[in-house]
Amino acid sequence: MATVINNPPAQNNSSGLFGMIIGMIFIVVLLFLGYVYGLPALKSMQFGTPQINVPSQIDVNVKQSQ
Repeated sequence: MATVINNPPAQNNSSGLFGMIIGMIFIVVLLFLGYVYGLPALKSMQFGTPQINVPSQIDVNVKQSQ
């Protein structure tokens, strides 16, 4: 007895171009948001601890003219 394998016929898949267009729009939006928000955030980041200079003595005497 012979074994019969039924393969389904090839389907016409026309949604490939539409999906590619949506994907490209998504990539462009991500690049735009990264440029607008990501680059300024990277520029404003400070690495390390900030150095604060505090004087050991402060002169609070007020000199009045006569």
